[in-house]
Amino acid sequence: MKSQASPNRKVTASDVAVRAGVSKWTVSRAFTEGAQVAPDVREKIKKISAELGYSPNLLARSLSTRKTNIIGLVMDELGNPNQLKLLNEVTRQLQLKSYSSLLLNISSEYSPANALTLADQLQVDGLLFLGTTLTRELIHLAQNIKHIPLVVMFRNSGNAGIPFVSTDGFQAGREIAGLFVECKYQNIGYMAGPTSESTELRRFEGFKEGLLEHNIALATVLKTGHYQRGDGMQSLMRYLESTPRDKRIEALFCENDILAIGAMDALLACHAVGKIAIVGFDDIELASSPSYALTTFRQPMEFLVAEAISRLLDVSGQVRPSHLSPGTLIVRASHKRDAA
Repeated sequence: MKSQASPNRKVTASDVAVRAGVSKWTVSRAFTEGAQVAPDVREKIKKISAELGYSPNLLARSLSTRKTNIIGLVMDELGNPNQLKLLNEVTRQLQLKSYSSLLLNISSEYSPANALTLADQLQVDGLLFLGTTLTRELIHLAQNIKHIPLVVMFRNSGNAGIPFVSTDGFQAGREIAGLFVECKYQNIGYMAGPTSESTELRRFEGFKEGLLEHNIALATVLKTGHYQRGDGMQSLMRYLESTPRDKRIEALFCENDILAIGAMDALLACHAVGKIAIVGFDDIELASSPSYALTTFRQPMEFLVAEAISRLLDVSGQVRPSHLSPGTLIVRASHKRDAA
């Protein structure tokens, strides 16, 4: 049976209640998980709701429950393919738990203050920092909204009051250093992403320590402004153009895969393919392409996302400790250098 309401008017709980012969509060309870409603009444209400095209107003319900089932996802560097992969996995797992997501993309035009103020105003149930560069401003703002739980992913928060879930970047850096040592490289460099106010990735520190354990000092650090292919390409091209062939590094650990892909493109553009061994981090889809065969370090993304969401939605009131997981070194071909 079709609704008698105007096609331009939204069907309300009262419309369903009249048709079902119950109160509108019973209609509301029928759509509330765990609420006590007789099974046959719930089934009748949902059947009539489907016929009329009714769905509950979740925002209105949040005013009484003080729960929106919305999680704010704070991100930056969306030009990095790994961030899109991460966003897909986080939203997938949140939706399985009946949560929606509010994407807060921090950029030069949209400051951390704007992002977190919006999250507070929309009364999100929690905040996930997804690989976001943790500036002092961002940490300060996050701590000021203490009523919203938050968890940092893929970076050490550097703050005892902010839990994080991440791959053990320090150990990963040491493993990659060990790979270069096995290959008998001596002149080794590192390509860094955007400058941060802390060392929350820990890959760089682990890499340096792993080299020093074999009496190898890091030869150079190449800088990039963003986690984008073009930035990695331009950074290595500048180095190649300014450094004599006999002085160039033999191997380069790039802070993530998209920078490593850019570095390999630079070698191609400068007719130097195979002259510098390249290793990345993340294992994005393009890394396995035969065109790159990028040796990299894979993070257990699905597991880490589940750990972060579990901490964020924990209603026990207990503060759960931060978590570091081991990753996996994926050995392909890019870490091998042609004979000089």
